[in-house]
Amino acid sequence: MTGRDEFTGNRTGTPPTGADDRPAPGRLPALEAALADARDLPDGPPRQVALERLAERADAAGDVRSGVDARFALIEAYLLDGERWRLVEPVRRCRAAADHRPGLLTDVETGLLLRYQRYAVEAVLGTPRVGLDQTRSLLHDLAHRVGVDGPDTPTVAELHCRIADHLGDEPTARHWYERWSGKRPGPSGGCPGCASARRAELLTGWGEWRAALDELRDSDGDPAACTDQPERDLVAVLLPALHGGEPEQAAAAHVRAYRRHRRERAAFPHLAAHLRFCALGGHLERGLTILTEQLPRLDRPTDDLAAMEFAAAGALVCALAEEAGLGRRTMPRRAYGERPATEPDVSTLGALLVGVASDLAGSFDARNGTGHHSGRMAAWLAERPLAAPVPLPPDDEPGGYDEPDTGGSDEETRPDELMALTLDMIIGVLDERGDQYLVESGDTVVGRWGSVVIQFRRAGERGEVLHARSMAARRLPATRRAEAYAFCNAWNHDRLLPKAYAHDLGEELVLAGDVATDLTHGVAPAQLTVLVDAAIATGVAYAEAVAALP
Repeated sequence: MTGRDEFTGNRTGTPPTGADDRPAPGRLPALEAALADARDLPDGPPRQVALERLAERADAAGDVRSGVDARFALIEAYLLDGERWRLVEPVRRCRAAADHRPGLLTDVETGLLLRYQRYAVEAVLGTPRVGLDQTRSLLHDLAHRVGVDGPDTPTVAELHCRIADHLGDEPTARHWYERWSGKRPGPSGGCPGCASARRAELLTGWGEWRAALDELRDSDGDPAACTDQPERDLVAVLLPALHGGEPEQAAAAHVRAYRRHRRERAAFPHLAAHLRFCALGGHLERGLTILTEQLPRLDRPTDDLAAMEFAAAGALVCALAEEAGLGRRTMPRRAYGERPATEPDVSTLGALLVGVASDLAGSFDARNGTGHHSGRMAAWLAERPLAAPVPLPPDDEPGGYDEPDTGGSDEETRPDELMALTLDMIIGVLDERGDQYLVESGDTVVGRWGSVVIQFRRAGERGEVLHARSMAARRLPATRRAEAYAFCNAWNHDRLLPKAYAHDLGEELVLAGDVATDLTHGVAPAQLTVLVDAAIATGVAYAEAVAALP
């Protein structure tokens, strides 16, 4: 069991400031303007710091509404940057403000805060940096607000179940599982299409192989409405199918799911299951290839739990490969930070990964006051192949778990067929246009069109937001700040795209624009072509307008 869930993060979901977007009573105009400037900052630490300071200023000035708005924006920034463990304090402060002043939040904000509270509770599963007492307090508060018969009652039961399982308290986890199983998630309960996969992962951790397979087959969710599907279910079926004597099914599921998971940053938590399939299914050469390919992602993991499980699964592949006589094979490892590039052999890399997994497991256990994760990782490392390897389906042909045969290959995807946004899709559109570009670290695609530089990337925790940032080549001196702001305000008043803003670098101003499109339900290749074309056309027009300034 991995103890994770999804998050859809995008700026279009930022809560309104009040009825008809008018400033709420008691708001200070200076803080409202500062919040708008902070939201315009690029993603990353600078925006987080600005929002943190703004929230503190609002508290000091007694502007409760601006404090809540700043913390909502801060929560969104943390989620976009994959730092869910930071949510506890801003969620707690927003909750306290709303309780102290009834009517402060709109109905939309009230529902959104409930969802953020769930995210904050779940953070304990991914990292030892969140305290158990804080988590329990938030969970008990959430249960009180939901009530015994509310639509989010299954959400509370799920959280109780997953936290108990995380602590190694299987009897309590099974108690809450019975109250969660078969229930559809409420408004704050996460993706209904992935609920069965989350339950199947729990059952797999308890050794209930057949029950896990039945859970996936009897799902009453709507996988078609989730952009993580069908790969989310496919990866959940790998180990139950192997243990259940269905290696062919597991092999087909692995090949189909890994086609997508090999490149998606948000899919890092699923890689441990792929590596364990390779180890237990006897596909050691493929396991070493995947480990080599994915090892750089261990330097910047999505969370500590994912890093621990990836390291343990990789160490298992290395141990079995060493037993098979492959221990002296070298495994290239890229440079990162101050660490130089190296080429350790399989045995050395395996020992290194054991150390990573053991250290992280120890951190979890020290926080939890148990030895559960150390024991779980030791059990993984003691596993051995379950059956003779079966042939894997070709990577370039369909044949996944319960996948209908359309009579064509993945290369024959219809231009109107919805699919999850990927880096390859963005690159494919630019290739078809004949554009020149570079792919930078973090999977950001950068190109120049005339007097504008445009960056394309996938934002959101699942990479479901197409984000295009245009930066005009011409920069203005800082002394023309008022003029730059006036230009951006006029542009935003008269045009829809891109959203224009001026970024202050101290001595000069960068005039930039953003276009963010939420593709939670997928995007067709033809639609993506239109979106990229529009982003480039509007970005060029914006840069030309900047160049035309006196």
